[in-house]
Parts: sequence; structure tokens; C-alpha cells
Amino acid sequence: MTYLFALLIGIIAGLRAMTAPAAVSWAAHLGWLPVNATWAWFMGHWLAPWIFTLLAIVELINDQRPGTPSRTVPVQFGARIVTGALSGATIGASAGLTIGGLIAGVIGAVIGTYGGYEARKSLVASTGGRDLPVALAEDAVAVLGALLVVSWL
Repeated sequence: MTYLFALLIGIIAGLRAMTAPAAVSWAAHLGWLPVNATWAWFMGHWLAPWIFTLLAIVELINDQRPGTPSRTVPVQFGARIVTGALSGATIGASAGLTIGGLIAGVIGAVIGTYGGYEARKSLVASTGGRDLPVALAEDAVAVLGALLVVSWL
């Protein structure tokens, strides 16, 4: 199950890069994800969830701007890989499976990035080019999905 949760949180990172580490950090801070005795202890520090949450909010707002680059450009894609890896590795660390969690998180981030890109492109086309409602729906899927993943840990 650890690998499945790491994969799923990676998919969330592919949709919204900062939502995944924010959710994982809150889970660690609240004690749902026991990482205090691991390398990932900092994810449960009282300050970490607030920093990641602030970054996630900024990302959610920035995503609504028309000039925001595609998630598939190298910098955006790289950020999703890194946050998917961090989030997956943190979930893995709680079970002593850091490397496997990291790999699952990266795979999930790739799936979420390209799958989310294709789904959004398709949905925008089917709504006559209206991106905002689709973007807001994707935000909701990412946030609610992240909450579901960490609540099952």
C-alpha cells in the first residue's frame, strides 16, 4: 500500500506541484505519517506545512494567469518530478521504503503531469476554449485527491 500511496501523491504533484508536499507535510505534522525518526523528519516540523501550504496557494493562484507556462516545459516538469519524488519518498520513509517511495512518486508525477495536461487540453476544447472552469476543477481534484491520499495513510 505504501507504494500505491506514493504513486498517488506523485500524480497529485503532476497536477499541482506544491499541493502534494503540502498535504504530506500536514500528514507528518499531524502524526498521520510517522517520519520523526527518519531523514524526512523536517516534513513534520511545525513550520513545514505552513511554508508548503503558502507555496501551494501561490501556485493555485498563479495557475489561473493566462501567461503561466505549460506544466510540460522543462522547469515546470522538473518541479513536479522533484515534489513528486519528495512526497513519495516521505511516504516511503514512514515504512522504511524511501527509495521505492521516491521512484513511485516520480512515476506518479510523470503520469499526473502528462495525464493532467491531456485531460485539461481535452476538457478545454470540449468547453469551447474556456480554461478557467477546467483549471478550477483541476485545482479541486488535486486538493481533494491529496486530502484523500493522506487521510488513508
